[in-house]
Amino acid sequence: MNCIIVDDNKMARAAMRQLISQVDFLELKKECADPVEAFNYLKTEATDLVFLDIEMPGMTGIELLKNLDKHPLIIFITANKDYAIEAFELNVADYILKPVNLSRFIAAVSRAKELFDNKGQKIDFDENDKDYIFVRSNSQLVKIKINDILYIQALGDYVNIFTSTARNTVHITLKGIEEKLPSKKFYRLHRSYLIATDHIDRVEEGNAFIGKHPIPIGEQFKKELLKKLNLI
Repeated sequence: MNCIIVDDNKMARAAMRQLISQVDFLELKKECADPVEAFNYLKTEATDLVFLDIEMPGMTGIELLKNLDKHPLIIFITANKDYAIEAFELNVADYILKPVNLSRFIAAVSRAKELFDNKGQKIDFDENDKDYIFVRSNSQLVKIKINDILYIQALGDYVNIFTSTARNTVHITLKGIEEKLPSKKFYRLHRSYLIATDHIDRVEEGNAFIGKHPIPIGEQFKKELLKKLNLI
């Protein structure tokens, strides 16, 4: 995977360079000391993964990401935990706090590699029989019954499809898969989540629970969700 580092701190770039050198599937293409330099590079050069600092002069890493027309995979590397919620709403691959140790770095880049490797996956949908979808990866087809889907999580240009027994990562946007699934069964309760309403066990403190797993509810989606749940 081609990658770049974007960080205004020279020592932080050196530390990240050393970590990248220990991972065989990563190839460092460039180091950028400011976000404008990175913006210009990313506009013209194909890049798979960006290790991106947040607090930088002139433009934050989050502002840089919002200004990109096409998003590579992003791992935020920052000393400030306060941006985590906003960062994950942008569907980044991971968010790591400095100083970064090797174990945490390996976990983050392995997750990014999984997303990258699944880029060729697609969704096939049979318009004549709408009770299942197929996840296609290379020569393999995996059938997923729509009634088995618990929820779907956005990850930029990818989604995670969760059932009770598996997670499938697919190269499609949340909006794209939402358009392929029956609206009477699924509801977009957050910008990053689509949920099967029949599987919701309870709603509590801004979250919809499937079993013990909380799914956040966006403020603008709450009223419509209550209608979907047939609230008495």
